[in-house]
Amino acid sequence: MNHQTAFSDPIIERKLFIQRMTFAGLCVVVLMLILIARYANLQINQHKDFVTYSEKNRVHVRSNPPSRGVIYDRHGEILAENRSSSNLSIIKERTDDLDGLIGQLGKLIDLSQGDITRFYKRLKRSRPFEQTPLKFNLTEQEQAILAVNEYLLEGVKVSAQLKRYYPKQELFAHVVGYVGRINEREISKIDPIQYSGTDSIGKTGLERFYEAQLLGKVGNEHVETNARGRVMRVLERNEPESGSNLTLHLDSDLQKIAHKAFGNERGSLVAIDISTGGIMAMVSAPSYDPNKFVAGISQKNYSSLLQSPGKPMFNRSIQGQYPPASTVKPLFGLIGLERKSISKSTAIEDPGYFVMEGIERPWRDHNSKRGGHGKGVDLAKAIIESCDVFFYHMGVKLGIDAMADNSKFFGLGSPTGIDIPGEASGIMPSRDWKKRSRGASWFNGDTINMSIGQGFMLVTPLQLAVMTARLASKGRQVQPRLVKSINGIEQSPIVMPDDFLADEVNWDYIHNAMKDVVHSPKGTARSIGKRMKYLIAGKTGTAQVVSINADEDYDKSKLDKSQWDHALFIGFAPFENPKIALAIIVENGEHGSSAAAPIAKQVLDAYMSSYQVTHQEISADFRTHDSVNATQLASHAQH
Repeated sequence: MNHQTAFSDPIIERKLFIQRMTFAGLCVVVLMLILIARYANLQINQHKDFVTYSEKNRVHVRSNPPSRGVIYDRHGEILAENRSSSNLSIIKERTDDLDGLIGQLGKLIDLSQGDITRFYKRLKRSRPFEQTPLKFNLTEQEQAILAVNEYLLEGVKVSAQLKRYYPKQELFAHVVGYVGRINEREISKIDPIQYSGTDSIGKTGLERFYEAQLLGKVGNEHVETNARGRVMRVLERNEPESGSNLTLHLDSDLQKIAHKAFGNERGSLVAIDISTGGIMAMVSAPSYDPNKFVAGISQKNYSSLLQSPGKPMFNRSIQGQYPPASTVKPLFGLIGLERKSISKSTAIEDPGYFVMEGIERPWRDHNSKRGGHGKGVDLAKAIIESCDVFFYHMGVKLGIDAMADNSKFFGLGSPTGIDIPGEASGIMPSRDWKKRSRGASWFNGDTINMSIGQGFMLVTPLQLAVMTARLASKGRQVQPRLVKSINGIEQSPIVMPDDFLADEVNWDYIHNAMKDVVHSPKGTARSIGKRMKYLIAGKTGTAQVVSINADEDYDKSKLDKSQWDHALFIGFAPFENPKIALAIIVENGEHGSSAAAPIAKQVLDAYMSSYQVTHQEISADFRTHDSVNATQLASHAQH
C-alpha cells in the first residue's frame, strides 16, 4: 500500500482552492456588473418612466361633467332643468375586495340586484381611478349611514351630481323627451372622453335630437391623493363648458289647455305659427311622466307603460298615421279648381250615393241623410256641409295623378323635417306607390275613396297642421320647427320655394268656404262658431276605422269603442290675417264637429286672448263675414 496516496496533497488542494476562489470571484464580479447595469438602467434610462408611474399613483385626472343645457318654452318657463342629487360611487382601484365591499354596502343601505348589475356594466367602460356610480338619488338617511361608516368603506365615494328634471312632467313628455342611462348599444357610438363623468344621454324627443348641443364639453382636474386615495389638493383644473340652452316655440299655456281638453280621450293636437313654422302646441294624449326614466325606470313601471291600452309612450303627433277624411276636401277642391277639373259654378245633384259606371257597389255619402244634399251642390256647399258625393265626382275627373302630385306641396306623403326624431312619413298613394307596395294596379275605386281622405291615404297630425298652415298662407311653405333659439341666437325660419302658385280668386274661394264651415247656419262645425268673438276657418272630418257595407248604417252600439270612427278638425285664425293653424284628431271620437272642434275652440280662444289680436281685426273679420256669408247664401239660393 502506498502511504502517500492515503493523505491529501497540499499542492493539489491549494490549486483546487485557488480555482474555486477564482470562479467564485468571477461570478461575484459578473453578478455585480449585472446589478450595476440594471441599477444604471433603472436610474438613468427608465428614470422618467418610473417618475411618471409614481406621479400616476400620486396625481390623478378626474373628469368634470358639464351642466346639461336648459330647455325653455317661448315665455321662459323651464321645461327641462338640472337638479342636484347625491350618488354613491366606487373607485375600483381603492379597494382590495370589490365584491366584498358591495356586499358590505348592501347590509347598510338598500341595493337592488339591478343596481349591482348596472354597476358592473358601467365598470367595464370606466377609466382607472374613475368613480363608477352604484346607486343614484340617495336619501338623507342613506347619506348619514354611509357617512358614519366611511372609515370601513375604502374606495366608496358619495358625491353630488346634477340630475335631469322635467317640472311640467307629462305635459311635454313626447316633445321634450327624456335622458336615460347609456346602454350597451350607445356605448359603441359615443365618444368615451366626451361622456366621461356622465352616465346619461338623450333618449327621445328634443333631448335626443339636440344631444350634441345640450351635452356641452367635459372638463377635467388633476388632483393629488394620499396612499388611501383621499384628495389632498387640486393641481390643475379645466372647467367644463355647459351645454347650450334651447328656447322653444311651444307655449306652456296653450299646451296645458289642449292637454286638459282631451280629458280621458286619446288623440293629438298640433298648433303651428303660420309665419315662422314654429310649433306652439304639440299634444299626444295620454302621456307619461318622463322623470321616471332619468335614473332608470323599474321593470314593473316600464311594463305598465308598455302594456297600457292607451299607449302613453306613443307619440301620436308625429308617429300616429290616420285617414285624414274630409279635412283634405279644401285641398283637393283647390287642386280641382287650379287644374280646371271643376269650376266655381260646377254643381251636382246628390242623392246620397255615387255610382261608378261598370261598378255595382255604390259609394255612400256618410255625412248626409239617406236623401243626400239635394240639387245644386257646388264646391263651397260640398266643403261647408261636407258632401262626399261631390268629391266622388270631382275625384274621378281630377284623377289620382293630379291629387298625388300636388298634395306633396302641402306636406303630405313625406316627413315634414321637424327637429324631433321618429317622424312617420304618412302615405300619399299613387299609381307607383300601389304597384310597389301592393303589387297591383290603380283603379278608379281607389281614386274615389281617396277623394274623401279614405282608402290608402294616411297622414300624421303634424302633416295635417302643416297642410292647414300652407292653405292659410296661400301656399307659403315653411318647415315646422320646435326650437326658436339656441343660447339666445334666433333660428331663422326655413322657407321653401312656393311651388304651388294658385289663382288668388281660388284661394279666397276655399278660405271663405272653410270660414262658413264654422260660421254659416249649415256648416258642420257651426256649434263652435255661435258664441265666437272672432272668425276662423275650419273643416271637420270623420275617419272610418272599420268598413261599413253600402246598404248599412253606422251603428256604434254594435261596435267596440276601438272601432268607432276617428274625429278630426283643422282650422286657422283669425280669418282675415291668419296667425295660427291647428289640426286635431280624437281617436274613436266619432264626429269632428262634436269631439275635435270644441278642443280647437278652447285652444284658439286662449291664443286670441293671450296674443291680443286687436279689436279692429276682429271687427273687420265680422264685417267681411257678414258680406261674404250673404253672398254665399244668395249663391246657394240660386242653385
